[in-house]
Amino acid sequence: MDQEKNDATAPSNETGEAQSTNDRLAEATQSLAEALVNINAQFESLHAKIDRIVAAIEEGAPAGGKQDKAIAASRVAELEKANLDLKAQAARARRKTLSPLVTTLLAKEDIEGDALIETPVVEKALSGLSIEQRIAVKAELARAGILA
Repeated sequence: MDQEKNDATAPSNETGEAQSTNDRLAEATQSLAEALVNINAQFESLHAKIDRIVAAIEEGAPAGGKQDKAIAASRVAELEKANLDLKAQAARARRKTLSPLVTTLLAKEDIEGDALIETPVVEKALSGLSIEQRIAVKAELARAGILA
């Protein structure tokens, strides 16, 4: 008799499981549908943004006519002139001062630090220094533009 009860409850149990599985599948399908709607909305938004960007680029693109080329050529010439002016200004603004050590060494030999100095005069003035010190002083004089 117990087996008859189990057999009688088994079909209703299977039906209940099938119903809950159907409910879960329906919920999952609904969630997927909502996600699809959200993805489509994002796609449309991105597509609209891309269309605006493309339109802005197309409106701002030069026609490529002779007048545009002339304007570009004059702008290039203007920028090259400004570049040359800046290079000349940088050359004039280059450091012309010497360190106190070098100024003292040159003053001991009665040489003014801001005038061009001949190499033999520098050799004579630096004769009391070591090779490394001579190289350092000559490098500094050359960097300052004083060594001839």
